[in-house]
Amino acid sequence: MESPLEIQPHAMAHGGEAVARSDGKSIFVGGAMPGENVSVEIEKDKGSWARARLIEVLAPSPNRVDPVCPHFDSCGGCQWQYADYERQLEWKRQTVIGQLAHLGKLETDVRPMIGSASPYNYRNRMDFHVRDDQPALYRRKSKELVPLSTCALMVDPLSELFAKLGPLKDVNALTMRASPRTGQSLVTLRGAIPPQAASWGANVARVRRGQPMAEIGRDHMYEEVAGHRFRITANAFFQNNTEGADHLVTLVRQALTPTRDDVLLDGYAGGGLFSVCLAKDVGEIISVEVSPLALGDLETNLSEVEAAASIVPVPFEESIEELDGWTVAVVDPPRTGMGVAGIETVTSDMPRAIAYVSCDPASFARDARMLVDIGYELEWVAPVDMFPQTFHIELVGKFALTEG
Repeated sequence: MESPLEIQPHAMAHGGEAVARSDGKSIFVGGAMPGENVSVEIEKDKGSWARARLIEVLAPSPNRVDPVCPHFDSCGGCQWQYADYERQLEWKRQTVIGQLAHLGKLETDVRPMIGSASPYNYRNRMDFHVRDDQPALYRRKSKELVPLSTCALMVDPLSELFAKLGPLKDVNALTMRASPRTGQSLVTLRGAIPPQAASWGANVARVRRGQPMAEIGRDHMYEEVAGHRFRITANAFFQNNTEGADHLVTLVRQALTPTRDDVLLDGYAGGGLFSVCLAKDVGEIISVEVSPLALGDLETNLSEVEAAASIVPVPFEESIEELDGWTVAVVDPPRTGMGVAGIETVTSDMPRAIAYVSCDPASFARDARMLVDIGYELEWVAPVDMFPQTFHIELVGKFALTEG
């Protein structure tokens, strides 16, 4: 075994680890901070870079704080509870700037992070496996499950529901949702229905043959964002931070400056967050979504909007032949981004403005480069902290069609 190595991290890397230089190579280590002096053990050496395990913080940063969660050292759900919140926000903004420069070869106005009013108690959804009849998450960088007695990220109604769960015998996994705004909650189970489920005070559904079926109450619940009510079915995708979703809607509206003369293309529409919230601003909406669960919610959520609305139920990257005549667009692709096919789709009618919502700065930077090469200007990027205590970053970028 090699002797411990003493290093001084100088920055945070995309992915949440601190990075230092030693003997000409980059060394990545989780749990450390820039400005600290730490002792590490090399676990993987790839020549030009290495990954290390933190042994001891020899000289801590003044921005280091004590984690609030008793499971922080073992659970992989959070990475940054050891850092004060303002420092986390700055790391994330610098990550966005760095990815745009490195992968996109772009410089633009990256706004200050929009922080969360609460750096804890913000998640309206949690997905758990089950181990020893308890909710569990994976240990950091491992496939080992860690049973949890608490989780500091959950909104209060979700924490209250978590405390009522009891033994989860013969349950394989569960998804929990709760809304402080509507007071509704939903538990979606894989496996058995525990006998105490009726005492949870929540809607309970079970996944059978890949489809959620209501067991107690309904297979869906309602959430409220930006003054609009949304149906969410079982484990269908919806933004996990309700306050953060409010910010995303505001930023998308700023990016598009829509008018009643506009036709809005909503790519990767999900349950219709942006279609619904921007319906009063435009004359027509075209929503593209392929997930069967999301499509049911999308149809319901669009049923009372003020604009003419149509749904195109195909993958966005394959929808060019089904689309026509949009003037502005919002896209919210998965972590992998849009790629060439998605970029070709959203730009095929050359809308005057595109609002790009992303949960990964790296894929956003690659897609941004393609949009700029086609003829769009990246006017600004606004990062939103939807996931405090983690390295994950949400952002909205405004792309405007250039003259000529």
